Amino acid sequence: MPFNIGLSGLNAAQADLQTTGNNVSNSGTTGFKRSRAEFGDVFAQSFGGISQTAIGSGTRLQAVTQQFSQGRTEFTENGLDLAINGEGFFALNDQGSTVYSRAGEFQVNRDGFLVNNQGQELQGYPPQDPNSADPDFNTGQLEDIRLQSGEAPPRATTSVEALLNLRSDAEEPSAAPFDLNDPDTYNFSTSLTLYDSVGTSRDANIYFVKGANDLEWTAHVGVDGQEYDSFDLTFDGSGSLDDVQPDPAEVTVPSADLGNGADDLVFEMDFGETTQYGGDFAVNDLNQDGFASGRLTGVDIDESGVAFARFTNGQSTVLGQVAMANFTNPQGLEQVGDNNWAETFSAGEPVFAAPGTGNLGTIQSGALEA
Repeated sequence: MPFNIGLSGLNAAQADLQTTGNNVSNSGTTGFKRSRAEFGDVFAQSFGGISQTAIGSGTRLQAVTQQFSQGRTEFTENGLDLAINGEGFFALNDQGSTVYSRAGEFQVNRDGFLVNNQGQELQGYPPQDPNSADPDFNTGQLEDIRLQSGEAPPRATTSVEALLNLRSDAEEPSAAPFDLNDPDTYNFSTSLTLYDSVGTSRDANIYFVKGANDLEWTAHVGVDGQEYDSFDLTFDGSGSLDDVQPDPAEVTVPSADLGNGADDLVFEMDFGETTQYGGDFAVNDLNQDGFASGRLTGVDIDESGVAFARFTNGQSTVLGQVAMANFTNPQGLEQVGDNNWAETFSAGEPVFAAPGTGNLGTIQSGALEA
């Protein structure tokens, strides 16, 4: 019996050493959580009560429990590396079953899905409107996050906003009628680039001609060297725009003139902030809402887990939002290897939500949890 008591102590020391060795060997494993060995004494009770002279029977290993403390954040140069700051786990699709991990070493597979080095797909919420500046997500549906690898579609110009100042002391042009090829027939001009429905850029010019009345101007709009419409601008005595005719100030470039199969280019001119002050002619702002097609240049993921695809045309598309899971008792999760855990009855049901909500941590892109 004394030998068995001593042997139990040796076995306990060996278990403790093995647990420590496992922790040390995984010191470089991303998202790994150290474990600790927990022991209990073995004490034999005599029949009918406790003997005053009873001696314990040694010790035994009761459990090896994981310690889900926050690891330090190590920054990388890969924007697809993700670290969790706080509680929670990534949800991964492992051939139809869901596993959970703190390891955020992700990459894009041949089909465009965001996967870890085991080929397990990162789960997330799909956007309801990918082109919205402030998108909502379908948080009732988990799906594999897929990065768009094709070109972003173009958008035709539908609106042009012109914020200019026309000199109040300007005189009528020395020549008439207006000819966009003759600078003597207009006072000022400015230019911008428009886009048709297939993303082809179009050179547009706006020419301003002072009228016989000191408070009146005519704006002529030309596209690709051809005039398409004109609008009468009337100002009040304080230099503010009072009226535009015709209203709305809409310009139409027929499809036949575009020559590339694009739809009619129809856009509205907004002169609402144009002024007639005593200063020089000035273009304060000139905007249009169209753009060409674009190629994918990169993917950004913000702290709330929203993934954006960036394109060469300056636009971005929302791809989805990373989903996170948490458990009532994370220590009850089953370790299944490869930096993954599986849910158990002891851990409780997983609760899915967006990063940064409830008790879930936020996402740090370009970083890994050591």
